[in-house]
Amino acid sequence: MTNGTGLDRDGCFVREGSLDRVSAPFAPVVAGLTARLAERFGPGRLHSVYLFGSIPRGTAVPGVSDLDALLALRDEPTDADRAAARAVEDELDAAYGQIDGAGLLLYGVDRLLSEPERHDMGWFVACLCTPLSGPDLASRLPRYRPTSLLARETNGNLHRDLPGLLERAAAATTATARDRLTRGVARRLVRTGFTLVMPRWGGWTSDLGRSAEVFGRYYPAHAEQMRAAARAARTPAAYPGLLDELLAGLAPWLADEYLAVHGAKAPRP
Repeated sequence: MTNGTGLDRDGCFVREGSLDRVSAPFAPVVAGLTARLAERFGPGRLHSVYLFGSIPRGTAVPGVSDLDALLALRDEPTDADRAAARAVEDELDAAYGQIDGAGLLLYGVDRLLSEPERHDMGWFVACLCTPLSGPDLASRLPRYRPTSLLARETNGNLHRDLPGLLERAAAATTATARDRLTRGVARRLVRTGFTLVMPRWGGWTSDLGRSAEVFGRYYPAHAEQMRAAARAARTPAAYPGLLDELLAGLAPWLADEYLAVHGAKAPRP
């Protein structure tokens, strides 16, 4: 890795995260995930399992961070698979006070390895996911660089999703619902803002604060709003009015700028 940019000497992504970085408070959570997946799915359905997010990066905070995992299934997920995943999420959330919820993503192996997903979910698995069990799909994927193509295919759909986010904000009437949505929207805007400038900066980071700082170098007029989003992504309850501000200001500007710089993400089936 060179200069803290998340890239190796060839300019390719260094895979972030490692099971060795899972801190002691979260080791039982990971073990509980493994046991519950074996009970609910088994080898007949599961090809491989990956952790992502703060826990495998070693930056998770007990009582604040969530558990994120991706399940690569042998074929496309069914309604029964999704119900099983929700049950595991609920069981983990109830059993472990160290986490503030659990989220499981389900994908079929063929889709993860498909050409349309090559620079989206394929990149995600190869670069941002830590193998937990099963054969590692990264061995069947290319090496990646911080290109405009990668930016477009990972985050070039904010313009499509913005109307739905506005509807969800209008429907979120409780403090808990608004906090959750604020956290999700803020995270998305920071990550989208970072990938907007990622090819120019020439590197990668998953740290939200650093992402906002890098973005601000290229768009100083929007730097303070992006820094506020990064703060709200960590402690949304401290910023009760920010959700509406972001959706009315930063989000539509960012959606338009992304289209102008990188273009739109290719539609998925």
